[in-house]
This record gives sequence, structure tokens and C-alpha cells, in this order.
Amino acid sequence: MNQKKEKARVVAIVGRPNVGKSAVFNRIAGKRIAIVHDESGVTRDRLMREVDWEEQRFSLVDTGGIMILDASKESNPIEAGVRAQVDSALDDAAVVILVVDVQAGVHPMDEQVAAIVRKANVPCLVAVNKCDLPEHEAHANEFARLGFTYFPVAAQHNRGMGALMEAVLPHLPEAVNATIERPLRVAIVGRPNAGKSSYINRLLNEERVIVSDVAGTTRDSIDIPFTIGQGEQARHYTLVDTAGMRHKHRIDNAVERFSLFRAEESVREADVVVLVLDPELGPTVQDKHIAALIQEEKKGCVILMNKWDLATEKGMKVDAAEEQMRYAMPFMSYCPLLFISAKTGFNIRKSIELIDAVAAQVQLKMPTGLLNRTLMDATRRVVAPAKAGKRLRVYYAVQVCTAPVTVRMFVNDPKLATKQYTDFMIRSLRQRFGLEGAPVVIFYRARSRPEEGARGKGEEEPNTNLLVKMARQEEDDKAFVEEKKHLSLSRALLKRTTSSKKSEGRRPRAKKNRG
Repeated sequence: MNQKKEKARVVAIVGRPNVGKSAVFNRIAGKRIAIVHDESGVTRDRLMREVDWEEQRFSLVDTGGIMILDASKESNPIEAGVRAQVDSALDDAAVVILVVDVQAGVHPMDEQVAAIVRKANVPCLVAVNKCDLPEHEAHANEFARLGFTYFPVAAQHNRGMGALMEAVLPHLPEAVNATIERPLRVAIVGRPNAGKSSYINRLLNEERVIVSDVAGTTRDSIDIPFTIGQGEQARHYTLVDTAGMRHKHRIDNAVERFSLFRAEESVREADVVVLVLDPELGPTVQDKHIAALIQEEKKGCVILMNKWDLATEKGMKVDAAEEQMRYAMPFMSYCPLLFISAKTGFNIRKSIELIDAVAAQVQLKMPTGLLNRTLMDATRRVVAPAKAGKRLRVYYAVQVCTAPVTVRMFVNDPKLATKQYTDFMIRSLRQRFGLEGAPVVIFYRARSRPEEGARGKGEEEPNTNLLVKMARQEEDDKAFVEEKKHLSLSRALLKRTTSSKKSEGRRPRAKKNRG
């Protein structure tokens, strides 16, 4: 099982504090971050990103934001912090980038981190950061004593990053492009005459569907193949142009009723749904119904505000329009919003990249170690709900599937969990992993507390290593648990049957003695 996890296309960035790990992370993933969201501070605490580098897609993990959970068991809290960061990052990594500071020289903590990486038997490359000047590169040689190939870089100025990544990419396992056999389906939905067909035609630069100012021109859902990227890892999509979705009470013939049915089916079959709005009308009641359908079906979502060229002519501002949309549909706050014009081509290219980014978030697989550290850290920030003097306790969690991203949390009593607490946990995951536009589902399962974690301070400070191991073992030992349960039931039934037979054999003698 561990070998399979090591073969994931994951690049981990490790290192002691203040060596520039975040700068290296942002330099490698900065383009992707800029695509997904322009809001200030959104990416500040990210732990994981889906990255494209030279047509190679992989997951990038930064240990900068990982907090330790069991430092009380370590005599030196600094060593505990370094060890917790590295252990968590190495869980699923195929290759590690060890970041060091050339201006500080080789630090004892650098050697400690290198020793941990070496013991984990994961390929490692050293990024000797902050080589801002040519004379700094002369001092990079002293990092050869760490035992790994080193590269002088300056992440802030993008010096040497190309050579570093050329050495990183060969260590990644061969990618499996599932979209070749099953292209991801992207449904374009919205009210009639919102500009859905015009948007698709602008994407494809050809008149593939009929475009007209008359509402309801598109009567059926139309599938159009579409590819993003090049080479073996190019993502294959199927764009689905749907009929305008009127309110059910305004449908007056069988054709429109069938069109609405097909549009709703397209949403259910889609991996990502693009909701097209008209900024002049704003989010209408029907727009909210469509958004509610997207959320109910747990689909990834991108919101496009079309016809922005006409809106700017009438003096509309981006901030005001976005505030209005967020206020009208607060339940879609996790979905990225982009202003476009299918007529002029404004932001059309960026919309393609945004759809691609959300599709990656929908398929994101969170490493078990990072997932548990994030959720356990979240439990410390709020008071867990309680009923009748019994308080909810979270033991560990595992991600069970993608599309939607689904997390199973093991607790003492699922009935204690509230919607507010679940929403807080989902927000914590979004803060750490991004998941823009991706639906997240959390469900609870009861499990008794591990004895090892219930001793002394363990009740307040869970043993993270133990919990992570249990999370990874959960799926493997399921059959063993069921077999043991069946065996226990069989023994109980046999014991009950034997006891019943003995009791029946003693009854006549008991009556005779009483006589």
C-alpha cells in the first residue's frame, strides 16, 4: 500500500522555517494560483496545489503551514515541529525539494531534515535559495555535504528554477490520463438568452451552434469535444450547450418541457457546470434555482457574468456586481466568478483556464496526513457541539472519493455533529487545500476511541501518527473486522444454543426434586 502512495504525482517542498519555501512554492504554482482566484489572501495558507509545468501536471505540497499536534511528547519543540512537517509531506511524495538558505549556510536543522528525507528513501533535490547575486552561487557548494544534488536558485527573481524543475519532473511516475477514455463533461447552463451559445462559439472560434437574439433558440443539449493543453497530459473535455432553463410554471409546450428535462439531465451528468449570468438583470430567482440544482447535485461550478461589454457601457463596476451576486447567492460563495464578453472575447481565454482549474479541484485527492492535521487543527479553534453533557470528539478522517470530494470523519457519536460544525470543517479544508468551485461532502461514522490516545493528555492532544496510521488502515482492515464480527456472532449463537440445551436437560430433574 505504501508503494502505491509513493507513486502519486506529488512534489513536496520541505525545509526549516524562513528559508523561502513559500517563495519556491509560489514560483512553481504562481501561475495556477493567479488563474483560480484574484482575491487577496486566498492562497496564503494553501498546503496543496494542482500545477502545470511544461505540460506536466502534478500536485505540489508546501509544508509551510503545517502545525504539529503532538509536540508535548517531544523534548525539543523545534525538532518536533520539523519532524512533523517533513513526515506529513513525505506521506505521498514521489520527489522532494529541500529548500535551504545560501546566505545562512548549512544549518543543523537542514542536516536533520535531510536525514529524515534520506531515511524515508524518497528522491530529493536541494534548492539552494536566495542566490540573488552571482557571488552567492559560489557558496552553494557547501550544501553538497547534505548528500543530494543541489541547484542554486533565487525564487523571488526566478533564477535557476527551470534547471531545478527539469531535474524534478523525471522523478514523477507516469501520468494516467483518465480523460482520454472518459472526457470530463462541462455543461453550460443559464436562463434563456444569457449568451451560452455565443460563449461556446467564441471558445471554439466557429459557429458550432445557432446563435440568435431570440430566447430559446437552442432546444436540445449539444455535445462538443474540446481539449486543453498538449501532449499526453492534455485534458479532454466535452462541452454541453444546453437549452435555456425557464421556470417550470412558464413552460407552455412539450418541446420546452423536454428541453428543461434535458438541461437538468446535463447538469446531473456533468463534472463541472458553468453558470452563465446576465449582469444587467443580476441573479434572478431562476438563476438561484439553477444554482441550487448545481449544489444539490454536488457538481463543480464556475460562474460567468457574460455581456460585460454592455454592462460597462452603462457604468457597472466589477466590485458592485460581484457584491450583488455574492449577496443574492451566498450558498455559492465557494465558486469562482469571472466577468466575460462572448461578443468581444474579453476574458474568454481566462475562462478556459478557470474551468480547467476547477475540474482539477473536483478531482483533488488530499494526502491523509495533511487532511488529518488540517481537521485536527480546526477542532482546536472552535468548541465542538455537545448534547446532554456529551461532547463531539473527532478521532481521524479519510477521503473516500472525488467528484464530489468526500471525507469520512470518525467520531464518538455522529448524532452530536451539527450543520454549523460541518460547515466550519469544510471552510477549514477550503482554506488549506483551495477546492475553489469544488463541492465538499463530510459525513460521520461512529468509532470507539483508540486506547493509545486516551491516556493522560492524549484525550486533549491526539496522537497524530497513530490516527494517520489508523486512517490508512481503515479500508484494508474492513474485511478483517467484518470477519471478526461474524465469528463473534457465531460464538455467541453457539454459546446460547448450548446453554439452552443444558437448561432443557435440567428442567425435569428440577421439577422432580421440588416434588
